[in-house]
Amino acid sequence: MDSCYITLYADDILLMSPSVTYTERLLHHCEQELSWLDMNINFNKSCCLRIGPRCDIVCEAVTSSCNRRLPWVSNMRYLGVHFVKSRTLKCSLDAVKRGFYRAANSIFGKVGRIASEEVVLQLIKSKCVPVLLYGLEACALTKSQMASLDFVVNRFFMKLFNTNNIDTFKACQEFFSFELPSDQLAKRVVKFESKVNTV
Repeated sequence: MDSCYITLYADDILLMSPSVTYTERLLHHCEQELSWLDMNINFNKSCCLRIGPRCDIVCEAVTSSCNRRLPWVSNMRYLGVHFVKSRTLKCSLDAVKRGFYRAANSIFGKVGRIASEEVVLQLIKSKCVPVLLYGLEACALTKSQMASLDFVVNRFFMKLFNTNNIDTFKACQEFFSFELPSDQLAKRVVKFESKVNTV
């Protein structure tokens, strides 16, 4: 089978192939290998996602060798990154942004008006920003997606410093040396690519 790939990380398996037929064959091969190891696939957590020019075309379900049908979905999570059905490989940032807001609001709700701004921002840096950026160095984000990550942090600064003035919260970010997610991610991408290129 040409152009078929299997990516493994711990107990997570990702199968990639150019067609539904190849995907099904690849699945059957995996089932066979796993059975030899006295293991099996959890089909309740398995699904199919289509990426490419024909992503919107309805196609046959992928069926396992034990006649379990894998559903076609519009988005899926793999190793903490949410991928979406699209003409090109794209990830969704909705879940990570919700995670950031949830973590940031929890911190702000407990210590927001008691602790200093410096302490709150240090907690945001160490506990919330990693939630926002997890795994994204391996994804090709668009400029609008990068801007949306920055917007999440900017909104928190507006809330923390009780202002809607752009110049004010930008000055606060500079004063507290708070690096925006897009800048942090750019550095992480360079580091990630250098690691990949040395393997």
